[in-house]
Amino acid sequence: MRGPPAGPRVLLRRLREIMAEPISAQDRLDKIVSQIAANVVAEVCSVYVLRSDGVLELYATQGLKPESVHHAALRVGQGLVGTIAAEARPLNLPNAQNHPAYRYLPETGEEIYSSFLGVPILRAGRTLGVLVVQNRTHRTYYDEEVEALQTTAMVMAETLAVGELERLAQPGTSLDLKRAITVKGVGLCEGVGLGHVVLHEPRVVVTALIAEDTDAETGRLESAIASLRLFVDDMLSRDDIAESGEHRDVLEAYRMFAHDRGWVRRMTEAIRNGLTAEAAVEKVQSDTRARLQRQTDPFLRDRLHDFDDLANRLLRVLMNRAHGPLAEELPRDSIIVARNMGAAELLDYDRERVRGLVLEEGGPTSHVTIVARALGIASVGRAANIASLVENGDAIIVDGLAGEVHARPPADVQEAYAEKVRFRARRQEQYLLLRDKPAMTRDGERIALHMNAGLVVDLPHLIESGAEGIGLFRTELQFMIAARMPRLGEQKAFYGKILEAAGDRPVTFRTLDIGGDKVVPYLHTVQEENPAMGWRAIRLGLDRPGLLRMQLRALLQASPGRELRIMLPMITDLWEIQRTRELVDREIAHIRRHGYVEPTDIRIGAMIEVPSLLWQLEGLVKIADFVSVGSNDLHQFMTASDRGNVMVAGRFDPLSRPFLRALRDIVTAADTAGIPVSLCGEMAGNPLSAMALIGLGYRSLSMSAAAIGPVKAMTLALDAGKVASTVETLLADRETGDGVRSALADFAVAEGVPF
Repeated sequence: MRGPPAGPRVLLRRLREIMAEPISAQDRLDKIVSQIAANVVAEVCSVYVLRSDGVLELYATQGLKPESVHHAALRVGQGLVGTIAAEARPLNLPNAQNHPAYRYLPETGEEIYSSFLGVPILRAGRTLGVLVVQNRTHRTYYDEEVEALQTTAMVMAETLAVGELERLAQPGTSLDLKRAITVKGVGLCEGVGLGHVVLHEPRVVVTALIAEDTDAETGRLESAIASLRLFVDDMLSRDDIAESGEHRDVLEAYRMFAHDRGWVRRMTEAIRNGLTAEAAVEKVQSDTRARLQRQTDPFLRDRLHDFDDLANRLLRVLMNRAHGPLAEELPRDSIIVARNMGAAELLDYDRERVRGLVLEEGGPTSHVTIVARALGIASVGRAANIASLVENGDAIIVDGLAGEVHARPPADVQEAYAEKVRFRARRQEQYLLLRDKPAMTRDGERIALHMNAGLVVDLPHLIESGAEGIGLFRTELQFMIAARMPRLGEQKAFYGKILEAAGDRPVTFRTLDIGGDKVVPYLHTVQEENPAMGWRAIRLGLDRPGLLRMQLRALLQASPGRELRIMLPMITDLWEIQRTRELVDREIAHIRRHGYVEPTDIRIGAMIEVPSLLWQLEGLVKIADFVSVGSNDLHQFMTASDRGNVMVAGRFDPLSRPFLRALRDIVTAADTAGIPVSLCGEMAGNPLSAMALIGLGYRSLSMSAAAIGPVKAMTLALDAGKVASTVETLLADRETGDGVRSALADFAVAEGVPF
């Protein structure tokens, strides 16, 4: 039996020459399969290309009947070729016809061939086609031959990616690489964004594929790996990385992968087979992604992200490429696509050029989501594998309401969404006409509509939306996007800027609500089993009074001669309010001693987010100057459903009888005591649930700036007395079933109330 071929290096050099020749796409492909067949001493070499309809079409062959080209085809999962495409792994058979998946295609004349070796043509773990060699004799191909064919397939993947073969597609068909796809995720921020993909961590396009000097390429790889490992070690040695906890565990795992010998060995072998260092990294990355994508073990699938990130960083080191796109390269209709990203990273992009955001991870309460919502960027999270399914520059649509992403959409879908955008723009123009109108119901009930904010970029929306003030200013966002703890002077200047922009409109500052899912990297926190119910918000502030006192002092100094409204998050017991009042009194004494002008009035309020307060309402309304319902957390805790967990976040409806009864008790207690009450959670920004809140007796609501127009339009068409009567009837029903939402929708339709 003959030995294996000398290796793929000669083949790769010849392929490079063929790809540079000024010939047609079909001639180029025919020359490539002929060259491969000669190199591996195969009687047959064939290339099957995956079409957008899931069919693998024979695009070129050396050895099979020439007339079968562009006619022979198999579906993914059908036959040996379809099995390779479905499983994204090689198939090496001494007698192909004995394999249970074998399917005979009479038009090819392949029945005389026994041995079969097929490998997937992969790019970023995605199957683009299948490369096959065959012989008449019964033989198992050598490992070196398998590796050579895989290396060749990787080069062919780049040929497919540049789009040259698209012109060979039969009328009515297209290649899978350009197939329109729809990914269902979770809507994070309402709105529709049409534009073009900008990968936040873009795959570096490898153009130098074939090595001139394998020893030099090995040296380049070793040097780049050393730099990568140094980078990971530096991250772990930083002072702001805690000695223990989940964050450090992730980085330790990251370091383990960077030092993985198997990973390095596979890249080194790819270089020995004739690839450049960067092409070797991309080949191993693609093979790893293809294998891990098909794993059912969630732990193994999570590791895919770590390997992807390491490989991308290694490619950037090898090619001396900066991280992320340059500002001048950013298209004016950018849709940012990322596995995940921090809030500060999103703010680095030019807001005028960003139309949407798509994340593989990210939930409704993640930091980047909060910032995206503040910026009014249509956003979708939990879009599985989206970063590997799209390329920079691909057309893409983000539907933040439906939670859908349409990549490379067909013309009719693009036009439908373009019309949707035009419709939303016309509707926003209508809402703009309502900006200066008071939110008054048909029967004369005045509803105060405030906006939620947390960043300087939110401030223009205060005037644009017609909001009556800021009902919730999330002070923690300033801390979350900062690289270090904001100093007293910085905090004071920041709060002063907010108050100046608000003018005579009221602003309610919520003290730091950090901890739980809101991690501030420069503050040491503890690892907790259930952080949402752990050491966070006012609990952390009272346990670390220096932090809370600095913020209170900055707020007092920033509010000379005007009212200061301070709201305390996650109050569980009344003593927490009393203790905070003592700290406020202490800071007032401090600013008096130092000659600062005091606020004219200081009001301390409590957020009702923890169910225990529902049984302390009588005492609460006596010691708080105002109360505000944080409906997101209150509903989460009442239903024991983590709002960041997509498996349960939508399981329970806030418009349910038990929850609405709790909200009614709160407004009744506040009204009886004569103190202001508002609601500042997601419920306030939805016209249907806002209608229910008005029916319960709420007369002050705080929401995102974009929601004010729709809620005001609903309010102007509503009869508050009628909806109050309807809600009361619904809550009196003691049936276990719940049809409150549908009953309220029926009421709105009958009354002509837009929702």
